Amino acid sequence: MASHRRPKPPTRTRVSILTALATAAVALSAQSASAAPDKPNKDEVKTKVDALYEEAEQATEKFNGAKDRQDKLEKEIGYLQDQVARGQADLNDLRNTLGSMAAAQYRGGGIDPSVELLLSGDPQTYLDKSATLQQLSGRQVEAISKIQAKQRALAQQRAEAAGKLGDLDAVRKELAEKKATAQSKLADAQALLNSLTAEERSQLKSDAAKDGATAEKAAGGGTKTAPKGSGRAAAALAAAITQEGDAYHMGDTGPNSWDCSGLTQWAYGQAGVDISRTTYTQANDGTRIGRSELQPGDLVFFYSDLHHVGLYAGNGQVFHASNPTGGVRYEAMSNMPFQFGVRVG
Repeated sequence: MASHRRPKPPTRTRVSILTALATAAVALSAQSASAAPDKPNKDEVKTKVDALYEEAEQATEKFNGAKDRQDKLEKEIGYLQDQVARGQADLNDLRNTLGSMAAAQYRGGGIDPSVELLLSGDPQTYLDKSATLQQLSGRQVEAISKIQAKQRALAQQRAEAAGKLGDLDAVRKELAEKKATAQSKLADAQALLNSLTAEERSQLKSDAAKDGATAEKAAGGGTKTAPKGSGRAAAALAAAITQEGDAYHMGDTGPNSWDCSGLTQWAYGQAGVDISRTTYTQANDGTRIGRSELQPGDLVFFYSDLHHVGLYAGNGQVFHASNPTGGVRYEAMSNMPFQFGVRVG
């Protein structure tokens, strides 16, 4: 008969070990909970979002540069293609003229073999044999010389157009790449903003509006009228101020949304001055000046790579298309690393 032994009660040592293990487990759990990353607060999110906005703007200005090159190449290619079409029509007319000469020769007793060769499918061999020209009349020589010159010009134009088409393809790829980079940075920034509560997001916009109002007051503004100053720069600033409160959007040049260089280009255009499209090129659209020389309406550039531009508004303030949160507004220049100003004209 099997024996049924009762299990021994746990010893004091065993109880102590189990208790210690349980205590350690609770402590580890508490430690893990405390080590879990806290949700970033409003100020931390703003710092990260601002950094992403800067990266997006860097890509945006490169996108603008590629877009500008694309537009110019498309115009140049269109012009060349038009020239080729006109040249081909001229060449056909020249060949028709030579054909008329050949017809007259035929009626007079036969076509000169050299003319017959020219009118064949491969006249270039003939054209390269200058000795044959001696067999032709003066009018025929002139007609053939014109055809030869036109063929060479057409070949050169076609080669130039083909080269520009290759350049255009490369620029379009660059354009797509820069656009994707900017959109990715902006999407990351929006995701961070979406992690905040509606109240926190509203507070960020409110803070930006208050900063803008403070900067506007410091600049001596308050109304959408021409600021103190004179000349085209002041007129450009006056034009820009009429867009206060508009949205910021990458690549836009108005009328209801802008990026930084799009706004400055438009503003100077309203003052009758053509400046280039991107911050990188606008930096060379005038004479560079220091902070102490700035006057209302001068272009002011920020960050070491010059990816942001605005218009000097006076008293250390800038008027610019800031970012998707702030839009078009006044802001203290001290909020960004100022590099230099540019006086246009």
